[in-house]
Amino acid sequence: MLEADFLQSDLFTLIVVASRIFLIVLLAVIVRFLLARLIRRSIKVRIPLLAKDAPPPLADRTKTVSTVLVQITSAIVWLIAGLMILSEFGMNTGPVLATLGLGALALGLAAQNIIRDYLHGIFILMEDWYRVGEVAVISGTGGLVESISLRRTLLRDLHGTLHIIPNSKIDMASNMTRDWSRINLNVSVAYKENLTRVFQVINEVGQEMMNSPEWGQNLLTAPEATRVDNFGESGIEIKILADTKPITQWALAGELRRRLKERFDAEGIEIPWPHTKLYFGNELPGPSGQIPSGQD
Repeated sequence: MLEADFLQSDLFTLIVVASRIFLIVLLAVIVRFLLARLIRRSIKVRIPLLAKDAPPPLADRTKTVSTVLVQITSAIVWLIAGLMILSEFGMNTGPVLATLGLGALALGLAAQNIIRDYLHGIFILMEDWYRVGEVAVISGTGGLVESISLRRTLLRDLHGTLHIIPNSKIDMASNMTRDWSRINLNVSVAYKENLTRVFQVINEVGQEMMNSPEWGQNLLTAPEATRVDNFGESGIEIKILADTKPITQWALAGELRRRLKERFDAEGIEIPWPHTKLYFGNELPGPSGQIPSGQD
């Protein structure tokens, strides 16, 4: 009789422990699911423009950040669940927690730079500093963004050099091609020129480019002379501005220079350049170009 009671007691205890373990696992699954869903929604809201047009680069970046954060959260949830299950079997989890704490501390000290790279990379991706295919100046280095990961950014400059920049070293980034770009050009003309006429010619050339099927499709506004920007040593500098589609401003500026040169030549508008005159001897020629009398 006592043996039967003992067996029933052990069976009851086993059922209770199994039930608790089942509830712990079920609770861990539910918490993990809710946290993963919350993280993914938060990332989508945090990254700009994703809800509007969902371009592939932003979608990929959302997936990358979400996956990493979900994996970290899942590891924490299952670690806590595992410790709770061990405690159900009567094991002392204190030494396990101490070991895990020391291991985490050692890992953090050994890989602190890598951890900083990943943490900073998460914020760069979430705040959408720059995207693949954009031109940016990152920590003083300018170039085309070829790749972005949580660990590093790859930047290709105009010479073809590939710069590998750890994300923890990026404290500032200047995006030159986000949403729209701008032609910012100074053109010099001689002091003798009629500025009203010069402004008119520049604006006509800008409007011709705007109407061009080849070049106008990348212009948001026609190139326009906005002001006299400076009195230079050899000429008057005129500021020309125009808004363009992203990453097209350099090609458009080159075409605008070419058209201005041809039109200035046709209109007889002088583009000045520095002149240097050399004289031999101690006396300068007179106004007529003749050497003053009394000199051989």
